[in-house]
Amino acid sequence: MRDGLVTTEPYRSIFLTEKGKQLASQVKKRHETVVTFLVALGISPSVARADAEGIEHHVSEETLRAFERFIALKSL
Repeated sequence: MRDGLVTTEPYRSIFLTEKGKQLASQVKKRHETVVTFLVALGISPSVARADAEGIEHHVSEETLRAFERFIALKSL
């Protein structure tokens, strides 16, 4: 299928390929990083989860790494 991320079988659901599973894992980690960062700033978890939905699609890898460094320092 498209981009090699899923496969389909007649009369069955769609299934993630290994490539699809890897991408899903990366997207989940990205989302969790943004949520954790926002919560570390004092944003409520419910608002952080809602805001992360938009932020995660636009944040650069450089900024995401900075979020991760901040989270690591905050947890020391």
